[in-house]
Parts: sequence; C-alpha cells; structure tokens
Amino acid sequence: MDNKIIFFGDSLVAGYGLKDPDRESIPALIGAKLKLLNLNYSVINAGTSGDTTTSAQSRLEHVLHENPAIFVLELGANDFLRGISPVLILSNLQLIISRVKSSCPSAAILLLCIELPDWATGLHQEDYSGIFPALAAKNGIALVPSFLKNVAGVRYLNMDDGVHPLREGYQIAAENIWPELYQIILERETS
Repeated sequence: MDNKIIFFGDSLVAGYGLKDPDRESIPALIGAKLKLLNLNYSVINAGTSGDTTTSAQSRLEHVLHENPAIFVLELGANDFLRGISPVLILSNLQLIISRVKSSCPSAAILLLCIELPDWATGLHQEDYSGIFPALAAKNGIALVPSFLKNVAGVRYLNMDDGVHPLREGYQIAAENIWPELYQIILERETS
C-alpha cells in the first residue's frame, strides 16, 4: 500500500512563482527525495495560493479523503500579512489539527512554523512567535521551528515581493523540513 504525505498550505506549499511547481515546489522536492531513498510514500501538494487559516478549512475535508499517513500543515503567512489576530490564527490551526486527528487518527502531523522576515515583524504589535510551538506542544505533534530558515529575508533567495522564495529558496526550505519529516517516517516504519 502506498502511504500518502499531504502538504496542506498556501502559496509556499503550492510553489507560487516557480516555473515548474510540479518539480520544484517543496512537496515535489520531498517526493523526489523519497523516491531516491526507495521509501514507499507519495506526496500530494494541497497548497492553494492566498489561503488563510480560515479559508483553508473549506477544502480540508476533501483533502482528508486521501487518508494521509502524514499531514504536513503550513498556514499562517497570509493571515499575518492581513493583520489577523494571533488568537484567531491559533484557534483556526487548532481546528484544522483537531479535524485531521478525528478524521485520520493514525496520521502523523508535522507543523511548519512560519519565520517572518525582519521587515514583516514591525507591521503589527501583536506577538505571533508563540503560536506554532504552543500548538505543537499542546497536540503532541512534530514541529519544524522555521521551515524558511536561511531563506526568509535573504534577498537573493526570494522574489521581489520578499515573501515567496525563488527555486533555490524552496530547495533550502525542503532541506529544512526533511530531517523532521524523515524522523516521522522512521518512527512509522519501526512501529
């Protein structure tokens, strides 16, 4: 049986700005790595540009019908850019996590933390930094503390908008995610 890894997120998962998202997006890069290692997992890119933690909920049930072995959750950047309250972001992400747990109880969940570039942290007075670690701790799920580490705020790795990575930036992001994802896979294989 083929195990499915679903990447559920926004444009950062969808591969916005890439010439060939089917080969260059984070899910595609992870899929290529899995194939190279002969690991029996297929990757589904369920990223939709512009999604917020609120709007993404409307498509969650459809995605969960795929019965993922691993559910990778990446949302919150668009909420931040639109000034959505950290309390609402946390609440919405908790709703998504709870729905994944109830619909697919055997699925492992990996939460990707958004690291905001320096220019973005001055936009709002509210503190967004604790949302992701708090959710990971409360739900006992894995966390990549900063999947855009060494990418966010690095001009030559991002598009002119300063938000979306270029191909090289997506490659670094995939490498940032891989160790935690691979640990989940190893734990699943040995349990």
